[in-house]
Amino acid sequence: MHTPSRSSYDVVIIGGAVFGSSVAWWLTQMAGFDGRVLVVERDPTYTYASTSHTNSCIRQQFSNATNISVSQFGAEFIKNFRTYMGGNPDVPHLTIHSFGYMYLADTPEFAQTLKQTQAVQHSLGAGTKHMSRDEIAAAYPFYHLDDILAGNHNLVDEGYFDGGTMFDWFKRGARANGVEYIHAEVSAITRAGDAVQSVTLADGTEIACGTVVNASGPRAAATARMAGLEIPVVPRKRYTFIFDAAQPLDRDLPLTIDPSGVHFRTDGKYYMAGAAPDDDTDVAYDDFTFDHSLWENKVWPTIAARVPQFEAIKVVNEWVGHYAYNTLDQNALLGRAESCPNFIFVNGFSGHGLQQSPAMGRGIAELIAYGTYRSLDLGAFDVNRAPRGVPFLETAVI
Repeated sequence: MHTPSRSSYDVVIIGGAVFGSSVAWWLTQMAGFDGRVLVVERDPTYTYASTSHTNSCIRQQFSNATNISVSQFGAEFIKNFRTYMGGNPDVPHLTIHSFGYMYLADTPEFAQTLKQTQAVQHSLGAGTKHMSRDEIAAAYPFYHLDDILAGNHNLVDEGYFDGGTMFDWFKRGARANGVEYIHAEVSAITRAGDAVQSVTLADGTEIACGTVVNASGPRAAATARMAGLEIPVVPRKRYTFIFDAAQPLDRDLPLTIDPSGVHFRTDGKYYMAGAAPDDDTDVAYDDFTFDHSLWENKVWPTIAARVPQFEAIKVVNEWVGHYAYNTLDQNALLGRAESCPNFIFVNGFSGHGLQQSPAMGRGIAELIAYGTYRSLDLGAFDVNRAPRGVPFLETAVI
C-alpha cells in the first residue's frame, strides 16, 4: 500500500526495518496503549537496509553495564521468541549458536582492558572468561598466537542467531496487531514551535501525528534535518565475506576479533569474515560500490596469519552494507529531542543494532506509551548527549 488509510495517527514511525518494526510491535504489547501507529518505509524490499546486511551476532562482551544488560535481554528474547510472540505455533523457535566472541589482545594495555571488562561482565552474570595465551591455545589449537598475550571468550548466550526471522516476525506481529505499513517516502516534517505537527509524503500527502519516531538507520540525519534537528549519524561501509576452507577446522571457530580489526567466525559449513575499509569515511546513502582489493590486501592475509589452516580458502559470497555510524561514540542515540519532545530518536547503533533491537524497541515503546523507560533504564543513551558532546563510554567497539 502506498497511501495511508487515515489522515492522522498517534505515532508515525519513519523506517520499517528492524528498529521501526521492533518499536511498532512493542507498542502493541504496551498495556493501556491503544494509539494508531503508521510505519512509513521507502523500500519494502529492504534491499539496502542495514538490517538486510547484518551478520546476526549477539554478544555480552561490552565494557558498559547498560550495553551488557541490553544484550542479556536480547538473548532472553531470542531464546523465548515464540513465548514473547504470544505462543503462536507458527512462530519458529530461535536459538543462539553460542560459540562466543574471542577478543585477542596483542599489547599489555589491551590485555589489561580485557581483564577489566571481564570483571564488569562477570559482575552482571555474563559467562566471559579472561584467558592466557596458553589457555586459548589449549581450547583452540588452530590459532597462531605468537603475538597474543591474552583474550576474552564467552560461550554463554553469545554467538549468532537468525536475525532475519526475528525481523520478519516483528513486522508480521505488528501488522497482525493493527499497525499500518505503507510504501512511501517522507519528504517533509512540519513543526510548530517545539512540536511536530505532521509529516508529508513525496506524493504530497500530509499526515497529522502525535509522535514521530526516527528509525531511518543510516539516513537518520536526513530525517532529523526535516524537523530542524541534528544527529551525528552517517553511513559507513562494512564488508562481509563468506568463504570455504580447503582444510576445515575440527571445531567451531569463535567470532574472533583480531587486533587488526578483522573479525571472522564459523557460518554453517562455511566461514564468515568482516572488516571496515582502511579509509573509513562517510559515504553517500546509495553508495554500495564494492572494493574487491580489501579481501586480497587486508582480510585474507589477516585470516591466514591468525589461522594457518586458512591459507587455502575461497570466497563464495560477499556484500557491503552500511553501518548507521554514530560519530560521537558509536553507541545508540535514543529518546526525545529536548527542543522537540514529540520527535523520538532510535538511531546510531553502529553495528550493534540487531542484537539490541528487542530491548531498545521495548524501551522506545515504553517511552511513547508511558513517558518513561520501565523495564530497563536506557537513559544513558539519551540523544541529547550529542549536542553537549558528552560521549557514552564504551571501550568494546568493533
